[in-house]
Amino acid sequence: MGLDLVLRHIVAALLFFLATAAAHAADINVVALTAGKAVVVVNGGKPRTLTVGQTTPEGVKLIAADSATATFEVGGKRQTLAAGQGAAIAASPPPRGGGSVTLTADSRGHFFTMGAVNGVSMRFMVDTGATAVALSSADARRAGVNYLSGIRAFTHTANGVVPVYRVKLDSITIGDITLTSVDAVVIEGERLPVALLGMSFLNRMEMKRDGQTMTLIKRF
Repeated sequence: MGLDLVLRHIVAALLFFLATAAAHAADINVVALTAGKAVVVVNGGKPRTLTVGQTTPEGVKLIAADSATATFEVGGKRQTLAAGQGAAIAASPPPRGGGSVTLTADSRGHFFTMGAVNGVSMRFMVDTGATAVALSSADARRAGVNYLSGIRAFTHTANGVVPVYRVKLDSITIGDITLTSVDAVVIEGERLPVALLGMSFLNRMEMKRDGQTMTLIKRF
């Protein structure tokens, strides 16, 4: 019985490993291309049309496309394919180490930094009073976030009650730190001139303040 139990644990671990590996790899075949769009078959499924910035349930994101080639990303690894070509793209292994970044306060004591959402560069302000990362609708569109499919809610701001959309961001990168599957809200219109780095990101950091500097160290 003891041996049977050990074997069952080994089999379960192998199945988990294979499932995890499959979730971070994709077999892509390009059927047709036009400017900004690609018709693809992923993992032998039915053909589907992707627009630039769109991500499939298998984790395949279309980065760029024209009539000649298309560039895809799976788990941080990119590959360019022409119409009629196919390839198996496996995710890049995650970097070792937690990663850290040090920020310097401006004259008003605010911490600003450049970062990226889904690989798209944007400016952030650290806001420990914000429950979640917050983006304007313009920044969300630039990052390929289909926020209108998110959960609609309302929040109180200095300008009154405004509608927001609750979403999950594929990735946020600040310096050497990259987090995936980060809760965020998208605020429509021009009410948010800069993205807010809220607690859905900061809760996963160790934060050290020393005078005019703040160091963020990734915990998980």
